[in-house]
Amino acid sequence: MKIKDHIKSAECTLFSFEILPPLKGASIETLWKGIDPLIEFKPSFIDVTYHREDYVMKQRADGSFDKVSTRKRPGTVAICAALQHKYKIDAVPHIICGGFSKEDTENALIDLHFLGIDNILALRGDARKGDPNFIPEPDGNKNALDLIHQIKNMNAGIYLDEELSNTNVTDFCVGAAGYPEKHQDAPNMESDMKFLKRKVEAGAEFIVTQMFYDNRYYFDFVKRCRENDIHVPVIPGIKPLSSAKQLRVLPKTFYIQIPVELTSEVDKAKDDNAVKEIGNAWAIQQCRELVKAGAPVLHFYTMGKSEQTKAICSEIF
Repeated sequence: MKIKDHIKSAECTLFSFEILPPLKGASIETLWKGIDPLIEFKPSFIDVTYHREDYVMKQRADGSFDKVSTRKRPGTVAICAALQHKYKIDAVPHIICGGFSKEDTENALIDLHFLGIDNILALRGDARKGDPNFIPEPDGNKNALDLIHQIKNMNAGIYLDEELSNTNVTDFCVGAAGYPEKHQDAPNMESDMKFLKRKVEAGAEFIVTQMFYDNRYYFDFVKRCRENDIHVPVIPGIKPLSSAKQLRVLPKTFYIQIPVELTSEVDKAKDDNAVKEIGNAWAIQQCRELVKAGAPVLHFYTMGKSEQTKAICSEIF
């Protein structure tokens, strides 16, 4: 079922969450352990992330170099298939530009179509570690807008090989990312909003936001969207704080702000268990306000751990 149809048919705010595929060599059972405790809340869909490969060049004894992978989470397509088979819940794979050629993207989309997966979250993806800016593949999509165009072309039966005839038409429902506090590369919110509108005009049918800790950013973001004639559902992203370290890491990594009231509470916490309790309470307050305001879905960034999300959902759903 498509995300837009889940939302259209819903009588109340829905629940969804995002998972990370296991690292290379890890069992899929580690993934199920993070999902099983959340099934009781009837998630409408589960996002599956994709991380581009990072690598280093290691010198051999003869002076030549080998390209050695240092970070890769394989299996996004396979995880989506297994997830839908096991839980009968819609999987939403992330498809990214970084590290993919257009042909790689096309092949991944063909596999997803064959598997009956009809939702995609189209993202540019992060810069490779060590690169100051995002660098696309020479024959890859430069940004999420280009990626959405490619997906929508396949929905129209247009493949990279223009000589193909009688092509199989896909039917993906495409989502895009939204940034209530502005994308890191955008010079201002107005510019960011213009680019988001172009993504919607190209075919994005729902928006999932970056995490935020002040609901005013989300409400203002939705208001800006509507004022700019962007009328697709805007799904808020929720990430409860789980450690004092995140006060430094999250703003630096995701370019977000954490409210003074929350940081003050965390500063007084005696340990990270206390921080988790504070994070849960803050997220519960956020969620209640978002539900009251009519948010279509509460989407949780679980980072592969379900304990806090379960505690919060027990108070909301």
